[in-house]
Amino acid sequence: MLNEQQVATYQENGYVVPDFRLTSDELTEIRSAHDRLLAKHPEFRDYCPNLLALDPGFLTTARHPEILDMVGQVIGPDFALWNSSFFAKPQKNGKRTPWHQDGEYWPIRPLATCTVWIAVDDATPENGCLRVISGSHKDSSLKQHRTVDADDVTLHQELMPDQYNEGDAVDLVLEAGQISLHDVFILHGSEANTSAKARRGMTLRFMPTTSVFDRDRAREMHETMGIVDHSHRTLYLMRGSDRSGENDFRMRM
Repeated sequence: MLNEQQVATYQENGYVVPDFRLTSDELTEIRSAHDRLLAKHPEFRDYCPNLLALDPGFLTTARHPEILDMVGQVIGPDFALWNSSFFAKPQKNGKRTPWHQDGEYWPIRPLATCTVWIAVDDATPENGCLRVISGSHKDSSLKQHRTVDADDVTLHQELMPDQYNEGDAVDLVLEAGQISLHDVFILHGSEANTSAKARRGMTLRFMPTTSVFDRDRAREMHETMGIVDHSHRTLYLMRGSDRSGENDFRMRM
């Protein structure tokens, strides 16, 4: 679990790298599952927005007790998993992820989540590791974004240039098996991978059940912003109970 200083770091900086890592066997299983997924769905080479709809086996990682313990420390004892995705950056031509805030894409009200980012390979500045602006989550507000019309990006909403200073960015250098936790409002992105080493990252998206996953809002965001339609996501109650009483946990495919 996170110690007191690490919890304070998460609250102050908007992210933390715990003293934790997956075992080599666990990493091998994730890599094998991702290889099987791409064999069936090569269109997800760079970014797969909904792993669980394609292979529920990824829930094994999402249910890791130690990961759930840490998530509960930063968002409370009652929470659900609403999505898992894969950001893969193949060697030589891995796509960049524009600077953004996760909340710009997500139909959660009020906005409150913790993302667990799992380094499936070593993540370095050379192969496009995650970059964050420490403390940028503190005002709990969404900054102005714009649509990116380009083929070299994984996501198509990016922060307006006047909303951040890239010189303040911190590289989250992780060894394979390490994880980071980050807040829904933190500013982050990553560069393209032009190196000879792949950089795969798996994300787990957890929300406190004091918030509501708004499926009508998800459809509206898809229609008006052109983002992925999250309205059909299955929510998995991971710890505690649905404090809002409004979340829909029916299984969806």
